[in-house]
Parts: sequence; structure tokens; C-alpha cells
Amino acid sequence: MNLFTALSSDHPVAHAVLILSLVAMTGLLLGNLKFKGIGLGIAGVLFSGIVFGHFGFQIDPKILDFTRDFGLVLFVYTIGMQVGPGFFSSMRKQGLPLNGMAVVTVALSAGIALAIGKVMGFPMAAIVGVFCGGTTSTPSLGAAQEALKSLPGATPEQQAMPALAYASAYPFGVLGIILVMLFLRWIFRIDSKKEAAAFRVEQGLENKKLHRMSIQIEEEAFHGMKLGDVALFPDLKVVVTRIFSRRSGTVSIATPSTFLSRNDVLLAVGKKENVEQAARLLGGPSQLDLMKAQGQVINRDVIVTHKAAFGQSLKDLGLEELYGVAISRVTRGGVEMTAIPELNLQFGDRLRVVGEADDIKQVAAVLGNSTSALSRTHFIPVFIGISLGVIVGSIPLQFPNMPAPITLGLAGGPLVVAILLSRLGRIGSLIWYMPLGANLALRELGLMLFLSCVGLRAGTTFVDILMHGDGLRWMAAAAFVTVIPPLIIGLAARTLMRQNFMNIIGVLAGTMTDSSALAFAINVSESDAPSVAYATVYPLTLLLRVLTAQILILFFS
Repeated sequence: MNLFTALSSDHPVAHAVLILSLVAMTGLLLGNLKFKGIGLGIAGVLFSGIVFGHFGFQIDPKILDFTRDFGLVLFVYTIGMQVGPGFFSSMRKQGLPLNGMAVVTVALSAGIALAIGKVMGFPMAAIVGVFCGGTTSTPSLGAAQEALKSLPGATPEQQAMPALAYASAYPFGVLGIILVMLFLRWIFRIDSKKEAAAFRVEQGLENKKLHRMSIQIEEEAFHGMKLGDVALFPDLKVVVTRIFSRRSGTVSIATPSTFLSRNDVLLAVGKKENVEQAARLLGGPSQLDLMKAQGQVINRDVIVTHKAAFGQSLKDLGLEELYGVAISRVTRGGVEMTAIPELNLQFGDRLRVVGEADDIKQVAAVLGNSTSALSRTHFIPVFIGISLGVIVGSIPLQFPNMPAPITLGLAGGPLVVAILLSRLGRIGSLIWYMPLGANLALRELGLMLFLSCVGLRAGTTFVDILMHGDGLRWMAAAAFVTVIPPLIIGLAARTLMRQNFMNIIGVLAGTMTDSSALAFAINVSESDAPSVAYATVYPLTLLLRVLTAQILILFFS
């Protein structure tokens, strides 16, 4: 103990690093402990911090405040970078009803927290802590604390109260959503395998992967035409990569200038139904496998990492005409797309290039094809984005009947900016792309710093409040906040909206913005199908919870 005391007075920074490291280490060990597959995960750091704080381990308040806020910024910025590319597309088609369910869930949880808190006489700071903890939303806790600091006359005790209520409510927040999922599966007598199969049919997942077929030309109308003049291929979004000539008996690359003859065989790539339609129009399928036929043609995957190719369409690059190759498909974020000429390339796109080895090497030189560039983190855009996020988060927005202007704060500003920048992908020479490994590392580091500081500060009074104060009442209130909204939404989604069970539990996990809830949903359904709905509602839910926490503080305090 003398060591900690000496470090605290003589070397406060070294003391802070030591305490935070011990809190994070023990918290992660605690989080790894599981009972029937359920554990605290990284939230164990919060409770580790509470224990350290309870036994008097504290760090300099200014260092603690800086570390907490910087950790929060890292956490929400990296989340925005990951979800940004799919944020706006999630609003289309199925995203509208699913996100509608998420919006209602957030509104219900806020309304229930407010109503129960008023009935039980909780101060607003505690009500918001129950709202955040009952829904396991750490970013909204950070937003609430930011909003409290902006209120004139807010005491240190009031500023600490959200974290205390959050810690009291959090355990049931994890457990409650699990109980709701199990109840819904029981009451609707769900057969997970049948439901997952129905989900795949509804989503058309079997048809998402591109299909390859050898097609023999039998229609006389196409004899003597250039491949580039056959309108049905661009109309059907089908790409022809190879052609087998009956006259020469060899396989060659199919380019727009290639002449077609009767009985030639084409290798076509596209969606299954489109390729089959092309086969009917041209003649019919062939048993000849052009992938194994004699010739110098090979295929390789080439990664787009060269700045000159970013934002360029395949048509503008003219790779097929310049190098005599064919591009059959583009894989982006794990999704395969037909390589239509109008498709604009992004950093990290993976192109399937068909051609001779030397020609493919030239294409690779143009596109970059650097795996090291793909794994490199571009830190200049990261810090530009964080700076813009802090500025945007500081802009005050005045609304009627509010005691202080509302701001996005350090939780909302970096999140919104990251979503927008990652959606753009590139501005000039700046690339807003972060490798997944780097994103996860920075995110977990930021979250551990934030939770460690929150726990250390809350630990000084947590045990006393839990045993002699309102801690148990906060925990009871969290049960209603956690269970009632998802239960209502789950029942309505199944009975009124006729939603698939995979969608329902994916949405419920997404509204908790908690990966452990998603892991349990996948386990309950015996399928990874819930992750589709989870990813669809996660970005909007996260943003709404951050804003709602601030509105509760500023509007109702």
C-alpha cells in the first residue's frame, strides 16, 4: 500500500497507469467467468473498478476525467467506423420495419424508466442510470454524464449517480433480455431449424451468391456479333469471362470485342435466375466446364488498394479493354456482386480477374493488390475524424423548455461523424477505412478505459448505496425497463407483424446494443441468422439511446 501512496504523490501518471492496468486485468479475468454460457464480458471491468474504488484505490481526478472521456471517444468513434457503411442501407426495405421496432423499444424503455422513477421518487440522474444500465448501453451512460456536467449547479454527487444506478441495473439488463428470448421461444413453440430455414427463404440468401454456368450459343441471331453488342448481358447484369471456340478448340478471354459464333460456349457469371435466363435466350446450358478446359486462362483475386482506383468505375478504368482480361465479380464486406461496368470501386474491394498470368499481373499493379496496405491503419484520417467529432459534439442546440442547450457531446459527436465519414469512404487522398482488427483493438481499449474510470469513481459509494440506499430499488426498476419493452415488441412482432423469430430476437439483441445478447440469440436460434437483424438496427438504436439519455437529463431535470 505504501508503494501506491508514494506513487500517488510523487508520480501521479505512473500511479494512474498502474491502477488502470490492474483494474482492466482483473476485470477481464472476471468477465471471462461464465455460468451456462453467460458472462459479464468486458463489463467485468466496471465491477472490477467498483471493487478497487471501494477499497480506496483512486487516481488523480483530472487524470481520471481525461482518461474516461478519451476512452469514451475512442469507443464510440470506432463503433461508428464499423457500422457507418451499412447505416443508411439498413433503412431500406426490411430495415424500415425492423428499425421501427427498435425506435419503439427505445421509446418504451425511456418512458418506463421515467414513469417508474417518478413513482418511486428517484432523482433524474438515477432514472437515467437505470435506463442506461437496464439496456446495457454504455455510450448512453457517457452521454448522460456529459449532459449532467452541462447543467448549472449539478453537484459531484449528482454527477456520480448515473454510474451508480447503471452498475446496479446492469446485471439484470444482461439477464432480462435472455429471459425474454426464452419466453418468446416457449410461448410461440418455435422450432429453430424450421424458422431459420424460412428466414433464409424470405431473405433470398440462397440466391445471394453468384452462379456460374457454361452456355452454348445456338440461336442464329447471335452468330457474328461482338460480345459487347449483346444487350442481354448488361440488362441481366451477367458477365461473360471466357469463351470456348469450336473452330480453334481453345479457351480464351471474353472481351467486348470478341466475336461470337454458333456452338461457341460462354462462361457466364451472375445471379442464378439471370444466368439461367441468359442460357434460355442464347441457346442452352453446356456440359463443357470451361474452368478445366485447355488454355492459358486462369483466375486470381486482386485487392483494390491503389488510391488512383478509388471511386473509379470498372468502365472508367477500362481494365478489360486495356489488358485483355475479364472481371467476373467484386466482393465487398463479404458480399459478392456482379462486376457491372457502372460499379464504383472502394478501398478493400476484391476483384475476381480472369485472364492470362501476365495480364493479371498488370491489372494487379494498377489496382494495388497490397495486403499490407489493407491491414495498415491510416491514423491521420482517424484523428481528423475524432477532431471533427469533438467539434460537432460541442455545437449547442437550443430547444424550448430545456434548461440548457442539448449537444451530441463526446458520445454522440464522434459517433455521428464516424458514421458519415465511413459512409463516404474517401475525401481526396484521405481514406476513412480501418482494418477490423485495429477497430476492435481500439474499441475495446477505449471501453476498458471508460469503464475502469467509471467504476473507480462509483466504487467509493456503491456498496453503501446498494446495502443502505436505493441500490436494490434501482435494480428492481431495471427489471421493468429491461423486460417490458422487448416483451411487448416481441409479442407484437410475432402476432401482428408476422415477423420471423430470427428477426425478432436479432432486433431485441440489437436494441440492447450488446454483443453478448447477440451471442445468446444465435445460441437460442441455433443459427447465425439473428445477426442480420442485429446489424440492421444496431446503428440507429445506439444513436437514439445516446440522444435519449441526454434528453432525459436536460428536459426532465
